[in-house]
Amino acid sequence: MKFSGKIEKNILFIKFEGDLLGATDNLELLDYINDAINQGVLKAILDMSDVKYMNSSGIGVLITVYTKFKNRSGEAVVCSVADSIMKLLIMTKLDSVIKIYPSSEIAISKF
Repeated sequence: MKFSGKIEKNILFIKFEGDLLGATDNLELLDYINDAINQGVLKAILDMSDVKYMNSSGIGVLITVYTKFKNRSGEAVVCSVADSIMKLLIMTKLDSVIKIYPSSEIAISKF
């Protein structure tokens, strides 16, 4: 799992690349998110447009990110999900917990 991130207008944008499998990159991601939250950023958009496969550890990553923001009265949403990933989110009912939008522009407008 690779990711890139930026903060714009007090929103954390994280773009995942490759397969979302969790693994050791998870620690780097959590450090990055904790730094953003400590700076007062309480909104995040997780762009999954370049994710083609996700396993249970990847689902755990999404839940962890969502929970970190929710525990601080913030919000994390997901956008640009491939059909195969969307089926998994629906099957696990994660789509009823985390808001999913077709694009980051729409996600921004919903904050």
